Amino acid sequence: MLRIILIRPGSTDFDEQGRIKGTLNIPLNENGTHQASRTADELENASIEVIYTSPCQSAVQTAETLSENLDVKWKRLDALQNLNHGLWHGKLIEDVKHKQPKVYRLWQDHPESVCPPEGETLASAQKRVQKTLKRLVKKHKQGVIGVVVPEPLASILRSFLEHSELGDLWKSECDFGEWELIDLESPEREVV
Repeated sequence: MLRIILIRPGSTDFDEQGRIKGTLNIPLNENGTHQASRTADELENASIEVIYTSPCQSAVQTAETLSENLDVKWKRLDALQNLNHGLWHGKLIEDVKHKQPKVYRLWQDHPESVCPPEGETLASAQKRVQKTLKRLVKKHKQGVIGVVVPEPLASILRSFLEHSELGDLWKSECDFGEWELIDLESPEREVV
């Protein structure tokens, strides 16, 4: 059995302000550094063999903290780059909600039908994540691996692994400094 520990990086100033971070390279803030250390403490006995991380600064810093505290190697995977939100980068989620209410609701209810201006479609990100996940589960048929990715990419990854709905991607944008365990009984068949 393969166990994947899905880890969201600690918070950044943008996260705590409710801003859309996407592919922006923003460091952990003080609270985010504490969250990464707390996550390392919580995962002390998880037997993680390797950590894969998104290339964004907050994910890399979180992976470095985990690596140092858990004495495990980490590897940056560019294919785990977060969803490109284009011109939405840096905007407050509340501003999008009030200035573009139809687009906001559409992203909430049918995110596959929305492409942020000059951004990446959800389908493109899903294809990239699915390809990367297939490689990871082929390489690691059993054991425990950690994957550090920010939202909404974490929700995309989880939806493939659990065969579940994406959920509210606006709400997920505000999830940081948390982790969850996903067990794959038969990894070859789990990632379709």
